[in-house]
Amino acid sequence: LVWLLVLSLAWLDPALGGEDKDEEVIEEEEKEKKEDEVLSDEIKEEDNVLVLHEHNFARALSEHQLLLVEFYAPWCGHCQRLAPAFAQAATELRNESSPARLGKVDATAQTALATEFGITSYPTLKLFRDGNRTHPLEYTGHMDSQSIVRWMQRRAGPSATLLQDTDTIAAFINSQDLVVIGFFKDLKGEAAQAFLEVAAEMVDLTFGVAEAAELFQAYGLSADTVCLFKKFDERQTNFPVDPARGLDTAEITQLLRVHSLQLVMEFTNETSNQIFSAKIPHHMLLFLNKSSTEQLSLQDGFRAAAGDFRGEVRWPHGRDMEGGFGTPQPQCPPFPAQVLFVVVDVTGHGANVLPFFGMTAADAPTLRLVKMKNNRKYQMEQDEFSDSAIRAFIQAVLDGKVKPHLLSAEPPEDWDTRPVKVLVGKTFEQVAFDETKNVFVKFYAPWCPHCQAMEAAWEELAERYKDREDIVIAKMDSTANELENITIRGYPTLYYFPAGPGRKMVEYKSSRDVETFSKFLENGGTLPEEPP
Repeated sequence: LVWLLVLSLAWLDPALGGEDKDEEVIEEEEKEKKEDEVLSDEIKEEDNVLVLHEHNFARALSEHQLLLVEFYAPWCGHCQRLAPAFAQAATELRNESSPARLGKVDATAQTALATEFGITSYPTLKLFRDGNRTHPLEYTGHMDSQSIVRWMQRRAGPSATLLQDTDTIAAFINSQDLVVIGFFKDLKGEAAQAFLEVAAEMVDLTFGVAEAAELFQAYGLSADTVCLFKKFDERQTNFPVDPARGLDTAEITQLLRVHSLQLVMEFTNETSNQIFSAKIPHHMLLFLNKSSTEQLSLQDGFRAAAGDFRGEVRWPHGRDMEGGFGTPQPQCPPFPAQVLFVVVDVTGHGANVLPFFGMTAADAPTLRLVKMKNNRKYQMEQDEFSDSAIRAFIQAVLDGKVKPHLLSAEPPEDWDTRPVKVLVGKTFEQVAFDETKNVFVKFYAPWCPHCQAMEAAWEELAERYKDREDIVIAKMDSTANELENITIRGYPTLYYFPAGPGRKMVEYKSSRDVETFSKFLENGGTLPEEPP
């Protein structure tokens, strides 16, 4: 029996080894097959999206007049969320036999392509036209399927509808709440071509063009003009084209953004994207409780003040729209003076933004002005809701005569007894600007996952230096505290304030671990150079 067992194992072992060898051969063959596929210029598709790599990229450009390519990373959450919308857009464009197609490149695997096109973040979308790979166009639309489709359709052309008679143009104007029509005496001229570029970019608006003399006359025009037609506020807003300067695409785009909004907007879930995407530099906010008839009546004075700050006549160097782009008007206030007026219902969607202003619903009615570039908030000493008081307050802010209203929490009783000192707006300067201390401050948001991830390292760092008289490790909740001369734009932000007179703060931008933090502190606010 022992002999039989040994003999059977002797036979079985080579057989098992043979199976392992066969599996290895199969795996090797599959690997070679995949490599052959990658080396081939064959273009495969996934959900109507072209799968591209360095060996088929040139072929894809040569075969497709318009090709929008997503450069992605498989682990990127934003890319994963975009994938279904991107596939849906690709399917819609293919189903309508559009010359536009969508493709994707795994930028982590196709490093040569990623380097060639300067890919530094994910996802990055670039449009390649007519096979040209040297000057791709950055995608500027929203990341949903309909926006992608419209953006591509505009580039496939035409970006504006040609309107040739009064009946057609009237029907076109009545077809939407907002339409833009460019009246040009030469549709092949530079101004008309610039207008078509704007139309291709602003996919959320409907554009038309006209050159017939009877249409100029029908709408009271004598020269090249861009007109915005609305079913609210003023019916027709004219933006004359200055014959000397032509049509500036950036200026007309901003004007259309501003005037596409209602004179006074209500902050809702549906309008919030419009409000912020318009990029109007100042927002004047009326907080009220819409269930109160008395508070609702305050909107009359608010609306009466809004027209003076719409932005028609406030352009750089005093350019006045009444005279067209570029007409000197020294009496005009300096750019930018556009102010968007917004009503915020503190019992509705607006309740979500109250903490940003350090307010509660009980504070309504009240007014705030916000400078959008740095989120500085301005408050009247005492709320007055007449149109004249609102105008005077806004102008005083624009003229730099009003100091910002800064949020500050109350300092905790034990704020300086723990290794990490807890700063608030009221106590920040006395700690951070103490010339006898080197102060390292973490500006954070309680909800920020990156801040939460480094919390243990920050506590350990403070514990390590708690007995050093010259070093302070601190933190400040930037969602509840604001500083006049320091604007925090992301979380966490780390600043080092060195000891000594005339000191300048240093932003820390390296690894967020205890050892690197410690090297930074020991080296006086810089990291020592590592040997090659």
